[in-house]
Amino acid sequence: MIKIQLVDDEPHILSALQRLLHQHRWEVHAFTDPHAALEALTEHEYAVIVSDFRMPSLDGITYLQFAKQRQPHAMRMVLSGHGDRQSMMQAINRAEIYRFLSKPWEDYEIETALLSAIDLYMLRQENQRLLDQVRNQQSTLDLQEQELRRLEAEHPGITRVRRDEDGSVLLDEEPN
Repeated sequence: MIKIQLVDDEPHILSALQRLLHQHRWEVHAFTDPHAALEALTEHEYAVIVSDFRMPSLDGITYLQFAKQRQPHAMRMVLSGHGDRQSMMQAINRAEIYRFLSKPWEDYEIETALLSAIDLYMLRQENQRLLDQVRNQQSTLDLQEQELRRLEAEHPGITRVRRDEDGSVLLDEEPN
């Protein structure tokens, strides 16, 4: 199941987001305290982490930097009513955020941003799974090739198949 973490010091913002996201089959964890949210990063794997930009105890960029260290594959977003250019650049450069969302928001913007972030997260997960599979298969092939070389060294010709003109396999030592 897809898990989403929401971090905002304003409970009514979290409630509004939870209502909006309720229709989706995502597991949404909401936190007003960024320190509690940090602890949750050790217990859950999130596809998307959305943090308010300005919070009294810890700013959103710093929070998302910590989140990036703990869950580098999670998609990170900033939600802010203070969308100045410098803030956006800091968020992008320091926390490598995926999107910068404005307060107040349009519901479709939040949903679209989350859907595209989840799609990208899933694509990256699948790419990693396939890469791991290819590496495992390559390792198996390398071991098989190593064994073939060993057999060929011990018994020259054992790994070659002799065939006649029509392609049939010859089983006896000498051709007729």
